[in-house]
Amino acid sequence: MQRFIPKRALLRKNQSQSLFSCRPNSSVAQSCTSLNQQEDDTSLPKMPPFDYTPPPYTGPSADEILLKRQTYLNPAIFHFYNKPLNLVDGKMQYLYDENGRRYLDAFGGIATVCCGHCHPEVVESIVNQTKRLQHSTVLYLNHAVADFAEALASKLPGDLKVVFFTNSGTEANELALMMARLYTGCQDVISLRNGYHGNAAGTMGSTAQSSYKFNVVQTGVHHALNPDQYRGVFGSDGLKYARDLDDLITYGTSGRVAGFIAEAIQGVGGILELAPGYLPAAYDRVRKAGGICMADEVQSGFARTGSHFWGFEGHGVVPDIVTMAKGIGNGIPLGAVVTTPEIAKVLTSRSYFNTFGGNPVCTAGGLAVLRVIEKEKLQQNAFNVGSYLKNRLTSLMEKHEIIGDVRGRGLMLGVELVTDRQSKTPAKVEILRVMEQMKEMGVLIGKGGFYGNVFRVTPPLCFTKENADFLVDVMDYSMSKM
Repeated sequence: MQRFIPKRALLRKNQSQSLFSCRPNSSVAQSCTSLNQQEDDTSLPKMPPFDYTPPPYTGPSADEILLKRQTYLNPAIFHFYNKPLNLVDGKMQYLYDENGRRYLDAFGGIATVCCGHCHPEVVESIVNQTKRLQHSTVLYLNHAVADFAEALASKLPGDLKVVFFTNSGTEANELALMMARLYTGCQDVISLRNGYHGNAAGTMGSTAQSSYKFNVVQTGVHHALNPDQYRGVFGSDGLKYARDLDDLITYGTSGRVAGFIAEAIQGVGGILELAPGYLPAAYDRVRKAGGICMADEVQSGFARTGSHFWGFEGHGVVPDIVTMAKGIGNGIPLGAVVTTPEIAKVLTSRSYFNTFGGNPVCTAGGLAVLRVIEKEKLQQNAFNVGSYLKNRLTSLMEKHEIIGDVRGRGLMLGVELVTDRQSKTPAKVEILRVMEQMKEMGVLIGKGGFYGNVFRVTPPLCFTKENADFLVDVMDYSMSKM
C-alpha cells in the first residue's frame, strides 16, 4: 500500500513483508531495480521476518546530508559504500534507511550496540532520568552514578572496585596510561603492534597502526611483537611471542616500566585473538619489571565474547586496570576505568575532575544495559549464536578460496579475505565488492584489519540463529557473484 507524504518525504513499505523497498525516483533506484529483478528468485536468501514498521521519515535525503557533511564536518570522516546509507531508525538487530528499507546490522555501530538498537528498557531509563535531572556534576550527590559504579564493580574480579567514569574509550585509555605512570613513577609503556587504543596524545602513542598515527610527538611507548595466530612468525605459540617483552624491557627501558596495555581481541586490528598463553606470560614479565597490567575492554567487554563477560577472562588473567566504553552504554557516550583502591589513590595528589564523567543520564543508561544483559541472558546468547555463526562461517572456507581465516569468540568474529591462501595476500578490492553486494541484499557488516581486508562481525547481542543463517547465506551468495 502506498501513501503520499510532503515534499522530500519518502515512500515506505512494511519491511516484515518485503526484503526490498524502493521509491521509483529515489537515488538508489538503479541498484534496487536489479535487486527487485532477483526478488522472485527462490534461491535468493530471505531476511527473517520482524514485527516492526518504522514511522515515516520526512527529513533531508541522503544526498542533502552528504553535502552538508562534506561542507561542515570533519573532512577526515569517511563512509562505507559507494552510495552512503542514510540510516534513520533502529530496532534491536535491525536498521532502517530513509526509504524504510530494513537491514540486518552485523556491525553494531562498531561493537557498540549490545542490547539492541533502541532497546525499550534502556531508552526508558535514559528518558526517565532526562526528565528528572539531566546534569548536575559529580560535585553533588546523585544515586545514578553511585548505583552504576556499584553494579559495574560487581562484574569485575579481585580488588578491581574503584570506578572512574569518562565519555569514551580514548579518554578511558588516556586516564589509565596516566595512572600507570603516576603509580609506578616510570614513563615507559608497552603495547602491542597492530593494537588500537585511541586517537589522543597518549593513546595515539600506544596505538600501533600507522593509519591512525599522526606525525606528532609520541614518546615513552614500546610496541611488542603481536601474538598474531594467523600472520605471526610463531603462529599460536604465545610463550614465544612473550619473550620479545624481555628484549624490550632489557634493551629499550631502564629495566623498569609503567605498564602494559593490550586488547584480548584486537578489534580495529581485524578481530585478532591473542595467542594462547601470551597474556599470562606477558603480565608476569611486566609485573616483574614493576609495571601494572591494563586490559582494554572497549570492544571485547560486556559479554560480547560469550564465554566470559570480559575478554581478559578468556586468558586466565586479572589486570590491575580495566578500561571500557562502547557496549557499556549501548550507544550513549560513556566510558570507564576500573582499578584497585591503591592505584586509584594516585589521582588524589592533585585535582582530577571530569565534567561529564558520571553524568546521571549516561550512568542511568549504563545501569539499564547491565540489567538487560543479565535479564535477557545476552552473554549466553552471544556464546550460543556466536559459536553457531563461527561454525557456519568456517564452513564457507570449503567453498570460497578467498576466505583465508575465520576467528574470534562469541559475537566478535573476523573473516579475513585473501587472494591467495599460501601468501595470504590481502583481498583489499574484493572485500569492497562483497560488502557492496551484501548491503544490496540487506546486510550491513564492518571492515577492518591493518590491510582493510577483514570483515568485522560484531552485531547486537540479541542476534539470533536465523540472523546468523541469513548473514552467512548472503555472504555466500555475494562471494559467488564475484
